[in-house]
Amino acid sequence: MRRGFHSINHRLFLLFLFCMSGIVLVVSLLYYNRNTEQYHDKISDLAQKNVSQTVGLFDLLYKGYDSLSKTLSNNFDMVRKLNENYTEPAMAYITEQSITNMIGAIFYSRDDLVGIHVITDKGKIYNYGNYINVVDPNYKEQTWYKQIQESTGKMVWLGVFPHSLIDQNESRPVFAFGRQIFDLDEHKRIGIVLYETNPKPILEALDNLKLGQHTNVYVVSQDGRMVPTTITPQQAPEVKIPELGDKSKVKVQQDEGHLLIASRLPFTDWSVVSITPDKDLNVELMQMKRYLFIVVSILIIVSALIASIVSKTFSSPLKRLIREMKQVEMGNFRGELNVTSYQEINILVASFNRMVKRIEELIERVKISSVSEKNAEIHALQSQVNPHFLYNTLDMIYWMLDENGEGNEELGEIVLSLSHMFRYSSHWEEGAEVTLREEFEQIGHYLTIIQFRLEGRLKVEMDADERWMNIRIPKMTLQPVIENAVKHGLESLGSRQGILRVTVRQDGKNLGIMIADNGCGMEQMALTKLIASLDERRPSGKGPGGIGLQNLHLRLKHMFGEEYGLRIYSMPGEGTTVTIVIPLPQSQGGEEHEYSDR
Repeated sequence: MRRGFHSINHRLFLLFLFCMSGIVLVVSLLYYNRNTEQYHDKISDLAQKNVSQTVGLFDLLYKGYDSLSKTLSNNFDMVRKLNENYTEPAMAYITEQSITNMIGAIFYSRDDLVGIHVITDKGKIYNYGNYINVVDPNYKEQTWYKQIQESTGKMVWLGVFPHSLIDQNESRPVFAFGRQIFDLDEHKRIGIVLYETNPKPILEALDNLKLGQHTNVYVVSQDGRMVPTTITPQQAPEVKIPELGDKSKVKVQQDEGHLLIASRLPFTDWSVVSITPDKDLNVELMQMKRYLFIVVSILIIVSALIASIVSKTFSSPLKRLIREMKQVEMGNFRGELNVTSYQEINILVASFNRMVKRIEELIERVKISSVSEKNAEIHALQSQVNPHFLYNTLDMIYWMLDENGEGNEELGEIVLSLSHMFRYSSHWEEGAEVTLREEFEQIGHYLTIIQFRLEGRLKVEMDADERWMNIRIPKMTLQPVIENAVKHGLESLGSRQGILRVTVRQDGKNLGIMIADNGCGMEQMALTKLIASLDERRPSGKGPGGIGLQNLHLRLKHMFGEEYGLRIYSMPGEGTTVTIVIPLPQSQGGEEHEYSDR
């Protein structure tokens, strides 16, 4: 499990999953918070507009009820009749009927009135509304009665009640308000008038303040007394009502768990307060939260699928590459990996394929080089009939010629050169390397014999910087080329002077050893055929000493690479130039010089 966790597939999967899920969660959280703020701001704006509209409705209702309450308190006939004391029953009955008719006229002028009750200080009560009135005998002890009596003459807003305040037979909900009745002539109070109306307009105005199902609306007096605004009894609010200085000001307060909206009524010192719990406000937010939860869950699942697909697009080519590397590790170089993935992975796979192919070529080259070295060794040995005996015999001939006196110096020099050549070629080891200096010495002995054989018609020019003389090259590298130049280029000149130039030049990171002759050269067809034969994979072994140009070219390619070997240039009648291209050691960098094929 731990090993699987450390795999690139699992790591990439978890990385993509965490990144994509984190982005989704952060964006969703920011979106939710932003929408929550905007939603609360809209709720606050809506609440302020509702409060303003409700206050306006209350103002209209208040003015209407205030005007209604003044129709009796300002009726001089009513005030006069209430002040009169009649001892005669007939007059008293007529006065009572007149007062009742005045109250009835007002009662029928409006459809919302439930009852009108006029109570004098002398204890006389005039009712109009329910046909069978049963007056509460303890009405003087009730709070509403004391509130009207203690007023300064303005209309007293009593509130909404589940039934009549004074008529025990009236069970309908009522909205009650009252006013004192004054005798303006004597400037004294003579009674009160109590109005009870249908509470529907008040309740509808208060419902306009409700933002949710559980919103509570309160009307609070200046002294903190609650004015009933619902048919069922209300409990005092559990939150502190904010202070409102300006009558036109609307206070919106977002506390923990609820939204409070308060405003002072313009016609009194009362305040209307709306308290809405967050569970009502956040209904849409809860729906949005559930929606976001579903969307985020789906996005996380999609992110997991995308992360799995993306991680596999990375890991699958790498797994195939690992399997192919194990095949290479077991020695199978024949396979080729074909992958279509990201550019970097494609480059990696292409580099791996090139590396495997290169390794296979190098192994094959080493095999061929080993076979070529063995063949060269065999050919060299075949050409040496007991070489140790041969060069010892040649040494003995040289000393015998030297003892016989003058006239034999050239013959002795030839014999000595031949002895050195045999001694050099007899020490053949697989993969043997020598310095360029040793190769130059070897071809010097060879050219000594050739110059004697051509009777002075060969001129040799050798140009090599001392710094290249210690570079190591394969043994018997120069002699096959020079031997080929002499045999096919210089021997056919006849009496014309032959020139053989050996030049060493640097070309970038390579070293070129140019062997040029001024022989008869080659036709283009023969040159093309010769160049084509160099890359044949079956060394012919033809040539002087059994080591031909083809053999030498293949040896150089097998040892150094495909870009190295022999380069041949020839023109009929002008001669031939063969360039041996080998790599320079890294320490021999130096400056780069160009060399030509001529």
